[in-house]
Amino acid sequence: MSHARRSNTDRIECYRVEQATTKIDGHIAIYPGSFDPITNGHLDLIDRGARLVDRLIVAILRNDSKQPLFTVEERMEMLGEVVGRFANVEVDCFDGLLVDYASSKNATVILRGIRAISDYEFELQMALMNRRLRPDIETVFLMAGEAYSYISSRLVKEVFWSGSGHLRAGASPVEARLKKRKGI
Repeated sequence: MSHARRSNTDRIECYRVEQATTKIDGHIAIYPGSFDPITNGHLDLIDRGARLVDRLIVAILRNDSKQPLFTVEERMEMLGEVVGRFANVEVDCFDGLLVDYASSKNATVILRGIRAISDYEFELQMALMNRRLRPDIETVFLMAGEAYSYISSRLVKEVFWSGSGHLRAGASPVEARLKKRKGI
């Protein structure tokens, strides 16, 4: 289930904080990221995170200053294809501060994955700033599964563009879309 809307220009419109939302009881978590592209490591965290909360929103940050491989709309489609098996998971996108978005969705948890100590250092800074801005929202860290601890979206793209063939690290809809993008 997606909360994004199409505008007149057919560009996907992401959630904006000033939009009204309805209150839903239960524990709601936001799993934010670029998901460019989604990896099996992301899917592992979605699977495990969905078991911890009543509702998990996988939220793509729209960052127009970056040059992503896939558009927000393409990433939402790929995520939608792979999270459909989870009754309590939805896909959305947002602009602005994560804690403002989380608060507007009545989320009390931000879910983040940690692969290595270097991830922790960055994530700790973000979690502390988020806590200062919105003390009612907690950041929960999940360790990456052992099989996925080396996988990142950047590495999936680099391995694919190097011509080494099978990814096995990207989620199933990713490889087909990468091949299409590459003209294979």
